[in-house]
Amino acid sequence: MAKAKTAYVCSECGDDFSKWQGQCTSCGAWNSLSEVRLASAKSMSRGRTGYAGEGDAIVKTLAEIDLEDIPRINTGTEEFDRVLGGGLVKGSVVLIGGHPGAGKSTLLLQILCHLAEKHSALYVTGEESLQQVALRAQRLGLATDKLQMLSETNVEQLCITAQQIKPQIMVADSIQVMHMAEVQSAPGSVAQVRESAAFLTRYAKQTGTVLILVGHVTKDGSLAGPKVLEHMIDCSILLEGEHDSRYRTLRGNKNRFGAVNELGVFAMTEQGLKEVTNPSAIFLQRDDEVSSGSVVMVVWEGTRPLLVEIQALVDDSHLGNPRRVAVGLDHNRLSMLLAVLHRHGGLMVGDQDVFVNVVGGVKVVETSADLALLLAIVSSFRDRPLPQTLIAFGEVGLSGEIRPVPSGQERLREAAKHGFKKAIVPASNVPRQPIEGIEVIPVKKLVDALAAID
Repeated sequence: MAKAKTAYVCSECGDDFSKWQGQCTSCGAWNSLSEVRLASAKSMSRGRTGYAGEGDAIVKTLAEIDLEDIPRINTGTEEFDRVLGGGLVKGSVVLIGGHPGAGKSTLLLQILCHLAEKHSALYVTGEESLQQVALRAQRLGLATDKLQMLSETNVEQLCITAQQIKPQIMVADSIQVMHMAEVQSAPGSVAQVRESAAFLTRYAKQTGTVLILVGHVTKDGSLAGPKVLEHMIDCSILLEGEHDSRYRTLRGNKNRFGAVNELGVFAMTEQGLKEVTNPSAIFLQRDDEVSSGSVVMVVWEGTRPLLVEIQALVDDSHLGNPRRVAVGLDHNRLSMLLAVLHRHGGLMVGDQDVFVNVVGGVKVVETSADLALLLAIVSSFRDRPLPQTLIAFGEVGLSGEIRPVPSGQERLREAAKHGFKKAIVPASNVPRQPIEGIEVIPVKKLVDALAAID
């Protein structure tokens, strides 16, 4: 009997080596190589046969490809479709991750029960029993007469069963519990996750099945498993939200069929996750009493503007090293902006503790929040409240200039729609035609913005 071949795969970059070594020479990570058993060519050929489309490859030019052959499947949830880029695509592989208790299984069960009314859908559960899933569906008041359920963790048997019933949409919950008999390692290991995901992805591509994989996240919030898993899939989305908050945000990190960084907002209720069609109204629930250190900014999430409130607290520090705490913003960028404020704004906060927070648990990843962040810090430092009808956005450069941001006119229209009367924006983002109901104050330097709030 021929000896099984082995390889060593890096869990960080996915590169493979013929022998084990302490450090991956590709990415430099230490102790990241794990052993993977390689199946023989004969066994692999047996595992790949039997799928529709095998051996039917046809070469075409780009002009000959009919784009109308790829229709979108509407999931019935507008926020979920927005993150996907308009709906599910036939033969696509979607990976959804999130912390335990975020609502991944609940959201997918709601979507699958709706899709099962018009499409053949299969929900494969490996972590929970069928009775547990049925109890959740009954508690949420979902239609349970059409959705097909399967409790299975073996990937080969899963694909054999799926090939018999031929579902159009299939969910595997979760990829960390799936395993292949030919891989000699425990479920959840790097080798099992890598090979199981590759096998399921190949099945989805060759049969045209929409495959949705559920994945866990690590302590730092990234998807668990080898990095090569992110290259196999077509769409990677994360369901985020604090345990003490009833709101959940669904953010797209990778999407081959739509915009990246698209944001969907849901509210956790007794009937499951309910979509929030106007998230700006929720994030702008401010107190009637005007307080210092608070200002509203307009960020661009995917294809729509979003109004969120940013708060800052500047206080005397009793430590030798003043604290810099940023919640929902980049900590390093906060330190950089404080240096710009000192150099080009004339305000010294080096001996002050600075705390900034984005209300509602939203994570702001773009630089348009720079100007609003500095205005909130100055307001708290001077203890001077800003008008509640004021909004601000713009990128702040290292030389104190206010740089323009994309989609400035759309941001101003969204602010005017919610009743804001004044806006401090970069001079290059001033609209050519005045927007009714809002006064636009153009600024080119940081000192101009500080003078506008005096």
